[in-house]
Amino acid sequence: MSDPPAPLPAAAPDATRAAAVAVEVVDTLADVPAAQWDALTDDHPLLSHAFLHALHESGSAAPDAGWAPQYLLVRRDGQLAAAMPLYLKGHSYGEYVFDWAWADAWQRTGRRYYPKLLSAVPFTPVQGGRLLARDPDDRAVLARAALQFAREADVSSLHVLFPTEPEARLLEAAGCMLRRTVQFHWTNAGFASFDEFLATMNHDKRKKVKQERRKVRDAGITWQWKVGRDIAEADWRFFVRCYNDTYRRHHSSPYLNLDFFLRIGDTMPANLLLAIGLQDGRPVCAALDVFSRDALYGRYWGTTVDVPALHFEACYHQAIEFCIAHGIRTFEGGAQGEHKLARGLMPVTTWSAHWIADAEFARAVRQFVDRESRGVAGYVSELEAHRPFKAAAPDSAPDAPLRIDD
Repeated sequence: MSDPPAPLPAAAPDATRAAAVAVEVVDTLADVPAAQWDALTDDHPLLSHAFLHALHESGSAAPDAGWAPQYLLVRRDGQLAAAMPLYLKGHSYGEYVFDWAWADAWQRTGRRYYPKLLSAVPFTPVQGGRLLARDPDDRAVLARAALQFAREADVSSLHVLFPTEPEARLLEAAGCMLRRTVQFHWTNAGFASFDEFLATMNHDKRKKVKQERRKVRDAGITWQWKVGRDIAEADWRFFVRCYNDTYRRHHSSPYLNLDFFLRIGDTMPANLLLAIGLQDGRPVCAALDVFSRDALYGRYWGTTVDVPALHFEACYHQAIEFCIAHGIRTFEGGAQGEHKLARGLMPVTTWSAHWIADAEFARAVRQFVDRESRGVAGYVSELEAHRPFKAAAPDSAPDAPLRIDD
């Protein structure tokens, strides 16, 4: 891993707006009031002050780990009007939109690809606001300020991962190139039960899911959902043991630590679901999801036992059951994974925006991105042709609001 990058100088105020508007850079959220920050996030829990600050304060996404916060803030008459989560990165780990080939090509010319600027939620491939603002004009201020910051700093590039499509288009207008990737999301069409959802699937896929769930039940696994303050420190310690083991099995190092999980358990408990699998009354696996009134985001899991199909049950079937039980409209299953299609999650296009400092290298990257985009479009069409549902099955939520349990 590279040495931690040095902080960048503050961005200059945006001269195109009134004098009352100022843009500044901060390297911590400690002095940014949580209520002011959260008012810009549209209640997205993974963009919340609590979640991001826990990443920084736990050392999980901090300079020593190659993530140096360089948040852009827009203040109007001294009040926080807009913000952009931004990091100076010394590597490309934990991003889920891969630019390793770009870094290799850049460095083979004898130049340094790192540090680079990155706007994202660390270790979190979830779509959401990156130009956080109530006023659309302030989103434009952020887009211009980010490009200005990148041009004035000694960085190779700026990357904005998983913005909303309107934000991606705004960044494109400011000078970025757009890249498309694919995720798999499940949509709640007002199902009353998991069986009702299962009835919308074709025979083969319905049979497959039933077989998976039967294998887990036959192994004696039962489930307990713990939400908010019901998640005790002992539960977090067990979950972290499972989480660490998942990385060990993949010959990798975990990004997050117990301190991070204890922090979010204390500061944002109402947004956390821990699905714990029990065998003979003792916990043997756990999956952590983050949720709001409208969406549930699958994040991490692990197990201490080897049971066929346990991963699918913990990470997908339990999440879908929770969404149905609580009237949650969407389940986002994370990055990649064609296996999610067979469990009822459908392909969704996600976006990233990229600015490259070197004009010649930028042209080569744009050619690659254009070819890649055509490939992604073909890939999505192929996936749609293998959708797991019956021909008449609903694939979008009804116009009427679903039930939300308080």
